[in-house]
Amino acid sequence: MSWFRALKDTTRSGLTVERKRLEPLIALRGTAGLAVVIAISLSLFGPAVAAGSAFGGFQAAIATFQRSWRPRPELALASGASLGVSTFLGYLTGSHLFLFLPLLGLWTFLAGLSWAAGPTIGIIASSNVAMMLVTITLPTTVAEAAGHAAMMVFGGLVQAALVILFPVRRWGAHRDALADALAAEADYARRLRHDPVAEFDPAPLMLARSAAALTPRQARTRPAQLHGTRGVAERIRPVLASLADPAVGVPAEGPERDRARELLAAAGSILDAAARAIRHGTPVTIPPGAIAAFRTPDNGTILSGPAQRAADRLGPLLRDVVETAGGTLPEEAAALPPAAALRRRLTRPRRPRAGPAARPPDLAPLTAAAPAAPPYRDPGRPLRRPTLFELVPAAVRAIRREARPGSPVLRHATRVCAVAVAGYLIGGALPLGHGYWAPMSAVMVMRPDFSQTYSRAVARFGGTLVGVALATGVVQLAHPGTELSAALAVLCAGLMYLLMRTGQLASQACVAAYVVFLLGMGGETWSQTVPERLVLTLAGGLLATLSYALYPAWETPRLRTRLADWLGALGEYAAVVVDHYAHPAGKAGPEVRAALLKARDAHIAWQDAIDRAGTEPVRHRGLSNAAADDAAHALHHLGRVAMLMEAHLPERDATPVPAAAALADALRTATRDGARALRERRVPRWGPVRAALEAWDGEGVPDRVVRRGAGMLLEALEALSDALDTDVPPMTVKPAHETDGPREP
Repeated sequence: MSWFRALKDTTRSGLTVERKRLEPLIALRGTAGLAVVIAISLSLFGPAVAAGSAFGGFQAAIATFQRSWRPRPELALASGASLGVSTFLGYLTGSHLFLFLPLLGLWTFLAGLSWAAGPTIGIIASSNVAMMLVTITLPTTVAEAAGHAAMMVFGGLVQAALVILFPVRRWGAHRDALADALAAEADYARRLRHDPVAEFDPAPLMLARSAAALTPRQARTRPAQLHGTRGVAERIRPVLASLADPAVGVPAEGPERDRARELLAAAGSILDAAARAIRHGTPVTIPPGAIAAFRTPDNGTILSGPAQRAADRLGPLLRDVVETAGGTLPEEAAALPPAAALRRRLTRPRRPRAGPAARPPDLAPLTAAAPAAPPYRDPGRPLRRPTLFELVPAAVRAIRREARPGSPVLRHATRVCAVAVAGYLIGGALPLGHGYWAPMSAVMVMRPDFSQTYSRAVARFGGTLVGVALATGVVQLAHPGTELSAALAVLCAGLMYLLMRTGQLASQACVAAYVVFLLGMGGETWSQTVPERLVLTLAGGLLATLSYALYPAWETPRLRTRLADWLGALGEYAAVVVDHYAHPAGKAGPEVRAALLKARDAHIAWQDAIDRAGTEPVRHRGLSNAAADDAAHALHHLGRVAMLMEAHLPERDATPVPAAAALADALRTATRDGARALRERRVPRWGPVRAALEAWDGEGVPDRVVRRGAGMLLEALEALSDALDTDVPPMTVKPAHETDGPREP
């Protein structure tokens, strides 16, 4: 992509106002907290302290809007406390340039590195540095600086208290993540009716897994609807795929295919109903036809072999989803077979009712084939998320992993440090006053990737123009005093909270007006802030965009490394699955699950890299767009085949397949060598896998599922080689291995 097109696309994205679901109650809560902080500080300490404390309450409310699974009060407290500390330290050194510049450089460098611990921490740290540049100019003595810092901490306490006293969809984000995962599987089931080899994006399942990691306090108060459903959803996806796939499931046409389509449509309806119930906290309402589709006589007379086993497993899994989403079993479920009922009483712990008392639908048809399905056990311990204090060493470890040459996070930290120091010096040298606007604007817009930095810079300048123009017009017409300026600032903050998810342009316009009214409350007239704010905001945006052009961290050159990571992870996953046929250990093998999660992480990292590379103004280096698409399609197929084989893993008492062990070793060796070849710009070859399959054919294959799946694995690997078979010369030096992008610990 050329620079002109890249800048045009990022400009358009920065100025776009999106249609998103607004959250007026949460916005009202944050606005009320800010109003309380300003009113108390204004009545007790005066306008200057009120202006400083307002930044603490303002930033603490913004922190509660961030996409994080951590309790919202913790985010508000951390934001207010860190801003107070930053302000006090900044004031102590602010009057001595030779002391303040090193502190500013260190603070911005650490804020840039904090993106390694997750975007929420990175946004809070960057905002604290930007606001520190404004707040250190408000106090005049050390005692006043301490008072300002204390009031900023108080602002965080107020916002945290309001979140506890007036919770709004307290578990809303967790519910949405789980509901999105179920809705994605429902859509997958419907797509399988028409495309038996349809691809599935694992992002919703990974997001649901991230949401399922809870702090100890969250685990004690988690709603019953969030218990266990995600684990069942994870088991449903391979069953759906194995039912629809023509290689190991039903034929492409005929009565079996029609029966499979009927079951897939019913599964989609049931999963959608469960998703709606979990999202809104209501009982499940399932169409009667969806339940009737799972009558056992139809399965037994039409389906056979692996397809019948998949259908027999699908019904009980769907029943588990409905139970966890809608409450306890109905009385009408007395038709449950005695063996299955006994097994459920022995293995399933009791759950409390979720939501109002309501009678769920008759689910007996879903469990008529339950004896053929393994029991589901509700996990007693949820995934654990570190507490606020435990997060510190976890964040330090994440930062240490990214503090290496070539890391995008380290490059971002270096850029933002240099830009903040240079912007502060340039702003102070210009005869405008308020020189901190330039570094503040730069720090606020800079992100680790190109598209976000450039689009935010455009949106910030455009929003500043709109917000300053509107605020200036109001000031000229109304000539507000201290109280009216404070009220207008609170109103602008409330609009920002309401519109912040609709795009940067709208939110930045509200922020610009908020700052004008807030500083007006402190005694500065519009003529003292408007001209320099416009000029220095433009200067800060130009510094931010120029820094990325001079010291970039392009994702495009790393695409081959991301692809190699994905290949290596998928190869290990396939090898672990195949090895289970040689050493049957049942379907609950932890090593299979661990390998699957690593493969999903690598897949998400690849997808994120592709999205970022699509907006970058650089040419590809050995991996064209067409080759990347074909290679991704081949790896999708490799992962799908491994998943199908996982769906039919043998039980502990099954007959071992000795040849599968040799194939598993060949898969590990070949995919590791193939990943190395990808990084060195060579085409991978799969001789060991082909040789293992030929040796296997000489011994005889008792199960058509495992042998057919092994052949499909080789087909996927060869399709990958065909996609990468270009004339790109190999590299003479092996590039450094790239790890996955930053994630919240």
